[in-house]
Amino acid sequence: MTKSELLEKLATGADITKKQADQVLTALIDTCQKSVKKGEPVKIPGMGILRLRKMKARMGRNPQTGEAIKIPARKKVGFTVSKNFKDSVLGVKK
Repeated sequence: MTKSELLEKLATGADITKKQADQVLTALIDTCQKSVKKGEPVKIPGMGILRLRKMKARMGRNPQTGEAIKIPARKKVGFTVSKNFKDSVLGVKK
């Protein structure tokens, strides 16, 4: 789904204009970025949680040479899908 298709569905579902839907989507993304950058997790009910993850430094291997290399510590953004969202997309396991 493209951004314009998403905006069309949001506008139709919320009974607002596409421009208003674009403003809401932009505000949501900006708010999520600022919060996650501060280290605060963002919970989107029914969808999941965005959070900043801190990865420790570790040893790895160069796949071509097999040489051991040090991988430095870093940060990355993680998204955990909510159980309800996952079950509705994949179906409930029996």
